[in-house]
Amino acid sequence: MADAKRLLAGLGNPGEQYSRTRHNIGFDVVDALAARAGCRVNKEKFNAAYTGTRMGLQDILLVKPLSYMNRSGIPIQKLAAYFKIDMADIIVVHDDLDLAFGQIKVVQGRGHGGHNGIRSIIDAFGQKACVRVRVGIGRPGSDRSVTGHVLGKYTPDQQACLDQVIDDACNACLSILENGVVKAMNLVNSSR
Repeated sequence: MADAKRLLAGLGNPGEQYSRTRHNIGFDVVDALAARAGCRVNKEKFNAAYTGTRMGLQDILLVKPLSYMNRSGIPIQKLAAYFKIDMADIIVVHDDLDLAFGQIKVVQGRGHGGHNGIRSIIDAFGQKACVRVRVGIGRPGSDRSVTGHVLGKYTPDQQACLDQVIDDACNACLSILENGVVKAMNLVNSSR
């Protein structure tokens, strides 16, 4: 896949104990996109799992960094350099405390907003030009820590509609690929 034009990375933490937790929604979206494309994220390079596929008429790398969340930037930067993909051609899918559960927003060129995975990416590239698909996980109730919330499992009500949230995030990614960032922002950010 040396001719890939885009890189789409989902953020999360490696290991079974983090599977299907709020912080790993990016991994879930990448896996769902791979399933739609009829492939699996099963190659490894630079401490990242990845695969090449075609989506939205573009060659794309689907990536899951295998470092922990706060070190996501280095594997993504190394893969991007290896495959000669500019930061402006990178889409990052990640959880977001500042959006209600299930709300999705597309942004570009914004700061990290306190998200350690995004902070790591900005540090690794020395810029913030990537497109981001922010997937809302909501804030914890007053009796729960932020760390416990993001690393925790979904509530039964959230679990019941999680597949739809993942599907919506996949559609947001495809909208970026097919329509461009501005149109995707207009479509995605105005819904719900």
